[in-house]
Amino acid sequence: MSCKLMKKSVCCLKLARHCNISYNVFRTLQTNQDANKDTVDIVISGGGMVGTTLACALGKEGFLHGKKIVLLESASEKKFDLPAEYSNRTCALSPATVNLLSGLGVWDEILQMRCQPVKRMQVWDSCSDSIITFNNDDLNDNLAYIVENDVILEAVKRSLPKSHNLNIKYNTSAKSYIIPGITPGHDGLDQNSWVTVQLNDGSEIKTKLLIGADGMNSTVRKTCEFHTLRSDYGQSGLVATLKLTGDTENNVAWQRFLPTGPIAMLPLSNTDSCLIWTTTTENAKHLKQLSEDSFIDAVNDAFWHDRDMNSLAISAGGILNGVLNNILPGGASSSRQLPPTVVGIAANSRAAFPLGLLHSSSYAGHRVALIGDAAHRIHPLAGQGVNLGFGDVACLRNLLVEAVKNGTDLGSLALLAEYETQRQRSVLPVVGVIDGLQRLYSNSFTPIVMIRSLGLQTVNSLHFLKNIIIKQAST
Repeated sequence: MSCKLMKKSVCCLKLARHCNISYNVFRTLQTNQDANKDTVDIVISGGGMVGTTLACALGKEGFLHGKKIVLLESASEKKFDLPAEYSNRTCALSPATVNLLSGLGVWDEILQMRCQPVKRMQVWDSCSDSIITFNNDDLNDNLAYIVENDVILEAVKRSLPKSHNLNIKYNTSAKSYIIPGITPGHDGLDQNSWVTVQLNDGSEIKTKLLIGADGMNSTVRKTCEFHTLRSDYGQSGLVATLKLTGDTENNVAWQRFLPTGPIAMLPLSNTDSCLIWTTTTENAKHLKQLSEDSFIDAVNDAFWHDRDMNSLAISAGGILNGVLNNILPGGASSSRQLPPTVVGIAANSRAAFPLGLLHSSSYAGHRVALIGDAAHRIHPLAGQGVNLGFGDVACLRNLLVEAVKNGTDLGSLALLAEYETQRQRSVLPVVGVIDGLQRLYSNSFTPIVMIRSLGLQTVNSLHFLKNIIIKQAST
């Protein structure tokens, strides 16, 4: 063999060895990267009440047992001990929500802890004698149940299925999302382009479907660049746990509309109620700083005083009342009850949070869906916010089950568009009504006071209309 040929062979051998080493290094790096990634079917970002309930619902569906589901919860896993004092953060759960939770085994857990039924609701205006009451005819069927947020979340966690396909990652949150067609540099929009979730520990998850349950400041919604309608009411919701006089059957929800916003007292037990007082941000700060005795006096005064009475509205209401008594069976009378007297508050239970309207123009996009406050947040005056979120859970669960039955991709845009359509048909009317009521009752202009007072009296006299309202609020 010539020297030139030998040199060429040695060079080829060195090149082959070098390529082999480089390839092995590449394979090692690639293996390490792949070990740092996971591929799943569904990622739920946010472990609050709504997100965790969806994880529970999906994990218990037999048709989804073959699907890998991950729930991201930024908080650590904690042992829950039911405190003696009631929390100041509560929800009024509708019968539809109770049915959903019952089907998941969650409601039995709540009953083992604590909740309080609402059999009657009384709403009245501080500017007139107008009043409206809601209750089922025989008082056997409850209008709602008042349950503490912590109790709901704990009951859902206790009901989570222990299955291989549901993975709850505590102390884990999404650092960012890569959504094809939206995230810069990722323009592919074919059905095979999945969402990448980059976690705070440096790892990544690729998923067919990302569900944003990450609250009103949703990073998922912001990443998707969905247009969002926002309205700042310039109000704060002041909450506290109240102690009531005596030990009587406490099953009435009380709400009075003041010029600055509604004040509500919701039953927690026979001796405790939850206060939700909508007022100006400045007044909320003032109320938080009052001594306990002064605060108790302020709460009782808000439910009882007559300083806001409008004489013209009262006169017009008296005339309408006479007319209604003549033309309607049973007249316009409604049994008025007096709210209980507040005698104390639980220590450190006063807190305030800003109020506003938030509504995402879209609930779904490419392999993404929003639920709960990530999609919509409304004024608490009707207590419907969390029920809308649980409605999202039920709807999305049903559609995903149908998708599996039909062999449809879980991230299919057609499926997610159907979810958006169904939920917006239910949510938008509620958003409009609640926003309208908030603006109507935050006005002391005499003509407006007269219109709303007469309207309240008329609705209270039309029992069939009240039954329709009760039915709508229950679904």
